[in-house]
Order: sequence, then structure tokens, then C-alpha cells
Amino acid sequence: MLVYLSTIGLILILLLGWIVVQRTYRLFAHEHPELGPFRGEGHQGCGSCSGECGGDSCDASSGR
Repeated sequence: MLVYLSTIGLILILLLGWIVVQRTYRLFAHEHPELGPFRGEGHQGCGSCSGECGGDSCDASSGR
């Protein structure tokens, strides 16, 4: 029973830690707009575009 409760506690701590990391990243991105826009989970593309690029515009041959 102790292992079961410890496992549940560990999972809860990991999930809460992930929420803290996401909020910290969002706050950092808000305070430093010169580093580019906030990219949340599920963003499309290579990450170097500002949301205007399509599917294959961020490939290796374009020099980005």
C-alpha cells in the first residue's frame, strides 16, 4: 500500500512540476519578446518561423 501511495504522490509531483515549467517558460517568453514568440505545445514547423511558414518552407535546403 505504501508503494501505491508513493507512486501516486510521485506522479502528482511530476505533473505539478511540468505545470511550473510551462508557466515559467511562458513568463520568460513574455518578458523577452526579442527572442521570438511563445511557442506552446503542438506548434507546427521548425520553430524558426513566426507562424507564416508552411509545411516545407523550413527545410534544410532553405538555409534556415
